Amino acid sequence: MDIGSILGRYAGAAGPLTAAQRRAVADLSACRTAALGGRLEKCSCCGRQEYRYNSCRNRHCPQCQGSRRAAWLEREAGLLLPVEYHHLVFTLPHELAALASADPRRVYGLLFEAASAAVQELAADPKYLGGQVGLTAVLHTWGQTLSLHPHLHVLASGGGLSCDRRGEVGAAPCWVPARPGFFLPVRPLSALFRGKFLAGLRRAHQQGQLRLPEALAAPGAFAALVARLGGRGWVVYSQPPCAGAEVVLKYLARYVHRVAISPRRLVAAGEEGVTFAYKDYRQRGRPREMTLRPEEFVRRFLQHVLPRGFVRIRHYGLLANRGRAEKLRLCRRLLLKETVAGPAAADPEQSRRCGVCGQGVMVVVGLLPRAGQIPQRPVAAADTS
Repeated sequence: MDIGSILGRYAGAAGPLTAAQRRAVADLSACRTAALGGRLEKCSCCGRQEYRYNSCRNRHCPQCQGSRRAAWLEREAGLLLPVEYHHLVFTLPHELAALASADPRRVYGLLFEAASAAVQELAADPKYLGGQVGLTAVLHTWGQTLSLHPHLHVLASGGGLSCDRRGEVGAAPCWVPARPGFFLPVRPLSALFRGKFLAGLRRAHQQGQLRLPEALAAPGAFAALVARLGGRGWVVYSQPPCAGAEVVLKYLARYVHRVAISPRRLVAAGEEGVTFAYKDYRQRGRPREMTLRPEEFVRRFLQHVLPRGFVRIRHYGLLANRGRAEKLRLCRRLLLKETVAGPAAADPEQSRRCGVCGQGVMVVVGLLPRAGQIPQRPVAAADTS
């Protein structure tokens, strides 16, 4: 039983679902089945025929991320600069998990805003760098056991265009490199991130824009939570720079289009429970297995379905949409190097070799409409223009 089948069978017992969760259940249940239609392929050598069904293309589907990752790699290759890149991870305290479940759009949006603003503000300070850096941020919400664990992966350029303390690039900017092997100090970055997030949280609460869970609805509960979180350190991790632009892209691609759990981690699934493999990071990544009731597995999976329209990959600084092309051209001119070519992305729909004879190529000879509309014979590909 795959993840889509588990969702389709047990989603009704997992409690009330949001519109985005209902859409995810429907899409993942139908992915690569006759419900979405498909095509009939024939080997050009041995004549073997094979039906291939369409994918749902839902961003939470573990079967559909390969093609999305390839397209993202091709698109992002042109944004790389010939400099070191640093990997940062911003993690929300576990006490905020209930609030994130109650109002994911607001909480995750604040996570993006606070983390990106903290990095840009500290990088703009001449004490640390004095430049506007390029940032790519990717949201993840899960831990290895499918628990709610919101954190942000940020890829930062090891240097930037000289700017004022507000982060604005001047009229005659120059390239300001980061110290080799070092980007920004973690302690002030963590404190700044914490302050910006909690300030945004208070502001949203005062303006009545924050949906609170039942546990925080009591008078004084929210204020007590904010005070408690403000008196402790928050986890910000900074990894040493990756080697080479191609390595950077491939490394970040591992995080970009991941979903809460991949099919290869499923060990067994049935009425008695769903067993999956995970890494126990408290025991240095030791491999373990966990079994959950099917409805609990579905509940944990669906809590990571993002609100409709929520953007989980964002760019800031040099990579922000406004003026990005001009800034990158200026950076490359100052660095006196050409555009870095990223790895070529494979076309997921290009012709495949026959799995039987290994000689011929599988060619589309017919199209299959969606379930409920399938005629007695497949529609010829040439007749569907």
